[in-house]
Amino acid sequence: MPRTPLLSALTTRARTMAHARTTPCPCGATTTLTDRPDGTVVRHEDTVAKAHAPNTNPTDLTARLTTAAHLPGILLPPLDPTPLHLHDRWVTCWPYGTPVDPDDPDAAPWEAAATLLAHLHRTPAPTPLPPMRGPLKAVRAITRLREAGPHPAAAPVLRAWTRLPAWARAEAPQPDTTTLCHGDLHLGQLVRHPAPDGPWLLIDVDDLGVGAPGWDLARPAAWYACGLLPPDEWTRFLTAYREAGGPAVPATGDPWPALDVPARALTVQTGALAIVKAVTAGRPLDEVEQAVVDACDRMGSVPAELAPGSAK
Repeated sequence: MPRTPLLSALTTRARTMAHARTTPCPCGATTTLTDRPDGTVVRHEDTVAKAHAPNTNPTDLTARLTTAAHLPGILLPPLDPTPLHLHDRWVTCWPYGTPVDPDDPDAAPWEAAATLLAHLHRTPAPTPLPPMRGPLKAVRAITRLREAGPHPAAAPVLRAWTRLPAWARAEAPQPDTTTLCHGDLHLGQLVRHPAPDGPWLLIDVDDLGVGAPGWDLARPAAWYACGLLPPDEWTRFLTAYREAGGPAVPATGDPWPALDVPARALTVQTGALAIVKAVTAGRPLDEVEQAVVDACDRMGSVPAELAPGSAK
């Protein structure tokens, strides 16, 4: 991979922070974990350095870092709650944690994810925070879809998008403006710290904020509704969330009235990004991507309340 000035500076930052934490440092190779336009992440031994998206607001980022620093049993705390400016990007440093193994789906920590979310949702924000950015991410996905050009699968996704309420399209305030939310929950947002087998913690504070907590349950809910998450795994997740006192859904009974809008929004977002990826790669939609688009098609032809059984 070519060494851009940003990547070189980020590597130096990770190495410097690692050496300050561990003496002597084993000093193996610095590895690039992610290098995308919206985020670059490198690791040197037990330290990770991240360059956030170019449009990151430093005041909002600092508030999110402060929150993570105050909730060490829920969120992975940063090594420094003050971001550093490098090559026109805001950079943060974190301890390394062991991620979820994508090759071992049976070991997916659904209960841990749900319990952490419930604790997060029940915890008052320790500092003023901006709105949770989940709906903005959905808007960004739709924008990318429209910029990708015509595609036969785009129509049902865009039709389902228009049927969402204004708040889910970031056109109005969220119905909850006080609950602390992660904003982009998926299994890639959990790590074990201390590595390799410490307790699970949530990572990635870029979308952290106050808002509708149902959004944090929406991705697994949407996968379940699309038939992509087995019912037993969805039940494990939902049960653990309820047992931990999570406020996003009722303690008993049907959870779908509370999850309807967020699940539909995440289905649309996932469908939009699936089409963008397929267009970029010059390939047809795969089976999973087509299942999500089909779910959007059904959503666009039924009343606003998504019937979970009909989405299967």
